[in-house]
Amino acid sequence: MKEITDIIKAYQKAIKEGKSTALATVVKVEGSAYRRPGARMLVTEDGQLTGAISGGCLEGDALRKALSAIVQQENKLVTYDTTDEDDAKFGVQLGCNGIIHILFEPVTEVDELNPIAILTALQSKRESAVLATFFSLGDRFQLGTGMLFRNEPVLSKIPTSISDKVIGDIEAVFENKTSAFKVYEQNDQQTDVFLEFIKPPISLIIAGAGNDAQPLAEMAYLLGWEVTVIDGRSTHATPQRFPNAIRILVSKPESILSHTQIDGQTAFVLMTHNYNYDLELLKYLLDTKATYIGTLGPKKKLLRMLDELDLATPENETRVHGPIGLDIGAETAEEIAISILAEIKSVFSGASAMFLKEKKKPIHVYDKM
Repeated sequence: MKEITDIIKAYQKAIKEGKSTALATVVKVEGSAYRRPGARMLVTEDGQLTGAISGGCLEGDALRKALSAIVQQENKLVTYDTTDEDDAKFGVQLGCNGIIHILFEPVTEVDELNPIAILTALQSKRESAVLATFFSLGDRFQLGTGMLFRNEPVLSKIPTSISDKVIGDIEAVFENKTSAFKVYEQNDQQTDVFLEFIKPPISLIIAGAGNDAQPLAEMAYLLGWEVTVIDGRSTHATPQRFPNAIRILVSKPESILSHTQIDGQTAFVLMTHNYNYDLELLKYLLDTKATYIGTLGPKKKLLRMLDELDLATPENETRVHGPIGLDIGAETAEEIAISILAEIKSVFSGASAMFLKEKKKPIHVYDKM
């Protein structure tokens, strides 16, 4: 979601400066590629790039294709075949051993259904959604970013002849919480669609506003997570100490839940260094929908808290991560922050956190795409 947020900000800046733009979206990948479907990049007419569609190898050629789309005011699908040993014909020396299909869409401000308008609507609510991007591998016409769907279509420009089929497939994507590719036949033409399931950004709620919480909050912000900092001390929980937190609360444990939104995309970290504060807060958190709860400190501290709360069950011991973080030999506050964030990311991604060199399956296998 951070990439989308950055793209929207860059587009708004370009509009103020009177610059034309185009959106590049990876819509399909066959084989290996640095970025997966759903990766996006905004290109301005003067060559400024926001976001990324590769590790840097495609951007130069993509810039030329985006400028062509801007000049012609026409959506274009470009295919990069990096399985061809003679990939120098693209002038980009790819070497990723995959086929990458990228859709280029010029963005017209007066068009209320332009791709940036649809992305903006996506970002406006903290709810899961499906974004439908239409393209054709064999036809010149490319519909592009065509529908935003939550409980019903929010914005849509897809033909009515296929809308029922698309909505049915979108409902299945919602149920499975997994992106999918579909193919539709319309007027003897084949239309492909990437149905992208998008969750809200991770909401990281940090209980504790000590010095060790500052790098954690800052790094989470850089990841595009929504950061909330909570502490009982007004001298510590301040905007000056946590400039990029979306909210800062000075609160007692019993009042926190009434002032925070906790959903399936929420991670809660207890690092107040106040045993009684953490103990009281943990009691309330175990009944919430928070996907991740972590406590700073040794395992015996967590076991003691659960025992005092009369909640020492195998389920609770498994649910709460204590000690928090991955074993990377962290010592400093910054290193500990990396350890914590990596564990949280692995939990939400359903990834093992193992060495990638030891992984037998493709790196992105947990995407189920």
